[in-house]
Amino acid sequence: MPIEKDVLTTGEVAKLCNVAPRTVSKWFDSGQLKGYRIPGSKDRRIPLPNLMLFMKAHGIPLDGVHSGKTRVLVVDDENDITTILHKVLTEQANYEVKIARNGFEAGMECERFRPHVVLLDIHLGDSDATTVPEFIRNNEDLVMTRIIAMSGKLTDGQAMGLRARGFEGFLKKPFQVRQVIQAIEKAHALVA
Repeated sequence: MPIEKDVLTTGEVAKLCNVAPRTVSKWFDSGQLKGYRIPGSKDRRIPLPNLMLFMKAHGIPLDGVHSGKTRVLVVDDENDITTILHKVLTEQANYEVKIARNGFEAGMECERFRPHVVLLDIHLGDSDATTVPEFIRNNEDLVMTRIIAMSGKLTDGQAMGLRARGFEGFLKKPFQVRQVIQAIEKAHALVA
């Protein structure tokens, strides 16, 4: 069952976890599995990030959850880089890719697109690249999103300090396509 949406029914959760729908209802009602009820109804809905956290905490395999395409958001104000990354990541790696040119656009795209991985140029011209990791970390719907920093200006020591600021990895410009794909796969594997 490919997961194309961000909120699931108890029946969909039951299929992913290989349990009866009633079991999912019990998890929900006991507060173990976080979600919400549809107003005016008894129907329950489980946001995908909540389900993934629950599955990891209880050792339930995440196989069915990762059957959709990996969603990657590229945040960079250099048109050459965004064009190349979009082309290569969609054609060679078969990722779903969106582009943002500044921190504001990145926030909007994160809300709409719910990326698995964000490639973020930490030297954006409008200097609001520092707000993007904070925005992602403070948004419950983006708890599974991983951020990879991109820069051509950082020293190795500065790059090492990025982990403390919420980054999963670092790509030094100029980079090779293989490096980008490996960094995305490594960061996305941290979710699984």
